Amino acid sequence: MNIGNNGTPGAAKAFGRLLRFHRERAKVSQEALGRHTGYSKSQVAMIERGERRPRGNFVELADDLVGAQGALLEVAKELKASGVAAWFEDYLEEEARAAGVHTYENHLIPGLLQTDAYARAVFGCACPPLDDDEIEAGVKARLSRQTLFNRKPKPLITFVLEKTALTRPLGGPAVLKANLLHILHIGRLRNVEIQVMPEERQTHAGLNGPFALLDTAERRSQLVYVEGQGGRYFLSEQPDVGDVYARYGTLRAQALDPEDSAELIEQVARKL
Repeated sequence: MNIGNNGTPGAAKAFGRLLRFHRERAKVSQEALGRHTGYSKSQVAMIERGERRPRGNFVELADDLVGAQGALLEVAKELKASGVAAWFEDYLEEEARAAGVHTYENHLIPGLLQTDAYARAVFGCACPPLDDDEIEAGVKARLSRQTLFNRKPKPLITFVLEKTALTRPLGGPAVLKANLLHILHIGRLRNVEIQVMPEERQTHAGLNGPFALLDTAERRSQLVYVEGQGGRYFLSEQPDVGDVYARYGTLRAQALDPEDSAELIEQVARKL
């Protein structure tokens, strides 16, 4: 979940809001701004939402077209690649202080369990492609999240991973094998449980796709984070939160237990 690529915390959102303000004040449509800068309407919209960092001479052209008089140029100075998409910042803030983090993933090894090489391969798959500095920043940001495992007080961290996520050789067999061995190492921590969903299950509670569950600090509330092709969002109200937590409980019951899961991961690694 998540191939992030945006600017310094908050800067992308601030730039996007400022761009939209000046564009609308100048009565310039997203389509017109896109034509002027060589971007599509959807790309302009993503920049205005803070989901992508403007590239090339976009800022200069946009500032001139909408009459921002240098305001966009000034704010854009803060748009350095940090590897964290603006829309992912809210999740990371909650994750960093959560009492519990629970993840279901079905198509790749989740970020909290990725090695440097595997993360690099994941960012390399981004479409549209990322610049080298964005990839480097993304890898650094992703690996920094893994301090969560040893944070004090220790959070409870659980994973349910589809077997297919553990066999897709992103980066090549050697990269995948190293990551599987890393997963086995993380799985030995007392506050971590990793379970694998076997391929032969005839019933499955996770067909709607991946998600992450957060028990907030001091367990005062619970959040569900969902991310997909069309957007991403938090669920924080009942009965939605309760429904997803119940779904995750069913997934854990359907998956192999942690000991059998570790044995399966070892078998997959030995074959690489």
